[in-house]
Amino acid sequence: MKSPLRLKHSFVEGFPDRLEKDTLYVSVEHASMAHLCACGCGTEVITPLSPTDWRFTFNGKTISVEPSVGNWSLTCRSHYIIRHNLVHWADNWSEERIAAGRKLDLERKRSQEAHEPKVPVVPRIPDQPARGDLPAQVHPQPGVISRLWKFFTGDR
Repeated sequence: MKSPLRLKHSFVEGFPDRLEKDTLYVSVEHASMAHLCACGCGTEVITPLSPTDWRFTFNGKTISVEPSVGNWSLTCRSHYIIRHNLVHWADNWSEERIAAGRKLDLERKRSQEAHEPKVPVVPRIPDQPARGDLPAQVHPQPGVISRLWKFFTGDR
């Protein structure tokens, strides 16, 4: 078993053209993370953030990612868990276990979609401006995610 690998993390709006080795990029704006495969093969790994895909926790210093990253479609087939910026190597899965995991993921996504509240479409009243049509001097309050992003990145 390989020894744990330490990653740096970087909160970004968009991913750079070239990802740096041993860096986990997190884009809250695009609800995804990216890094080069931890095995060293150099393949870019993109993990979408959602209740049915991956999620991360940030404790102010380090990032942990749930669930594990299983690169089953890559030649390296690396499998690891990221806890407190450390890559912990996990066991390889059989084809049967991979198929069962993918089936379970699909069932979770379908279940999530079935239980998501449907947002009603409210017709626009012709005399009222749409949100994008607000006059230049009107600035809506930034949302919670934007304020947290600015707090943690120091982007003020």
